[in-house]
Amino acid sequence: MTQVLEPILAVCRRHADRLRWAMQQLSVSVPFDAQRLAGLSDMDLAVLDQFTGRFARLLDVMGQSLFPAVLDRAQEPGDLSAFLDKLARLEKIGVIASADEWIRLRELRNAFAQDYPDDPAVQAAILNRAIEAARSLLAILDGVVAWLERQGGLPTAVSP
Repeated sequence: MTQVLEPILAVCRRHADRLRWAMQQLSVSVPFDAQRLAGLSDMDLAVLDQFTGRFARLLDVMGQSLFPAVLDRAQEPGDLSAFLDKLARLEKIGVIASADEWIRLRELRNAFAQDYPDDPAVQAAILNRAIEAARSLLAILDGVVAWLERQGGLPTAVSP
């Protein structure tokens, strides 16, 4: 199972590291408002694209690859074909603190994936929520890694 988890965790870490970098670069502009958003340089916009892309990719890799691999590692019984069932089981066994939080993160990702060119105030509000949500996403990843370590350790190459 470690052979399955190692590459998944490596991808998660890469996205997480780049998400943290983008958050650090954006920290001088937060909180966003319509005026600040309109005044971003091309470089700042590229960093913002990096932030939104890495947030979405990390969320997707965790949901599509990491969570199923963790459930396999935990040898959880039953039919877990529905994603909500997987989230509920992850919460029950203590891998994630809240299935509802994960759903909220997905909804937010979907919101900032939409383009609101005519309403910079809406864009700014979504981005401000996304910055805070990114901290939660990174904390969830750290929690999953900690849970895996308690279950028998991970190779040092993927441990935090």
